[in-house]
Amino acid sequence: MTTPRDNPASRRVRANGDGTVYQRKDGRWEAAGYVLAPGNTRRRVRVYGTTRKEALAKLTEKISASNLGVPVPSAQGSMAAYLTYWLENVAAHHLRENTHTRYTTCVHRYLIPGLGKKKLTKLTAKDVRTWLNQLRTTCQCCTRGIDARRDQPRCRAAGQCCHKLLSPLTLTYIHSVLKSALEHAVREEEISRNVARNVRTGTPRPRRFEPLTADEARRLLTTAQGHRLHALFELALHTGLRKGELLGLRWEDLDLDAGTAAICRTLQRTAAGGLTTLPTKTRASERRIALPIRCVQSLKLHHEQQQCEREAAGTTWLHDGHVFTTAQGRPIDPTNLTRAFITLLRKAGLRRIRFHDLRPRPCSWSRESNSS
Repeated sequence: MTTPRDNPASRRVRANGDGTVYQRKDGRWEAAGYVLAPGNTRRRVRVYGTTRKEALAKLTEKISASNLGVPVPSAQGSMAAYLTYWLENVAAHHLRENTHTRYTTCVHRYLIPGLGKKKLTKLTAKDVRTWLNQLRTTCQCCTRGIDARRDQPRCRAAGQCCHKLLSPLTLTYIHSVLKSALEHAVREEEISRNVARNVRTGTPRPRRFEPLTADEARRLLTTAQGHRLHALFELALHTGLRKGELLGLRWEDLDLDAGTAAICRTLQRTAAGGLTTLPTKTRASERRIALPIRCVQSLKLHHEQQQCEREAAGTTWLHDGHVFTTAQGRPIDPTNLTRAFITLLRKAGLRRIRFHDLRPRPCSWSRESNSS
């Protein structure tokens, strides 16, 4: 009596390099062969199937990919281990500190809890899509225990879920962080493809906002008359410079006689370095802009005012060349500028908007202002 292992088909001679196929004691079929591995080396891999044909097909697929120069994935760890490695050894050296901080929060708050136990090489597009759908419909107060830490519970702990869901923009951001991490795994030949790219989250509708009208802008500037940062607010309304670009301006960047300003740096607060001067957001953001006559006049008055403050401060004045400073000559914290802006809006009787919302239509406001 012949057994499956004695079957002539199982002992079929295969060509050199095609690997071997045989039946195990547990009844499954195993195929093994050498394939290309990272570092231009070769590694023996094993695949399994319920039939000889299935095992052979899996091995043939791997050998075919190897012959095309695609190395077999080498990662054996979990998503949690890889994401931690990526944050500490890759993202930390290629991202700005504030961006890295946001990535770290995203990874530890959403990616690791949702996908951390999955094997990096076993992650599928279906896994990613299922996880994103769960995030889309899960109350964050309940999931992250936010309500339990409140002095006065108003969600699940109070007997009724508030259904605080993630916004489409947040879901898109989480998805983009995952794609970035897996893209690097592909570049390091840990995996053969980025499965997150096969999942679409849709294009979120941008946040709606209404910039200040010409009349509202005039009211804001009228209210800002006499404010020590009047020149900053006027510059923001006429030029649309970002908050960090305004605070990063130095007197050496300005040519008030020619009426121009060179935008080449930004001021930000980072967790490690405090208030830090950094390059502009992108290389394209480095530019030279023309200053309206009103802004030139305001900046000249601001320079005179700063000289008076410097004399009053005496030896406590910290001179580092910034155009907009505190009364002691120190750089202005972006958060403090936001507080001053909100206070100014309230004093002018205007609706609350973000400082960033001054940017969209500076040209249209300038045209309306100049035509009046």
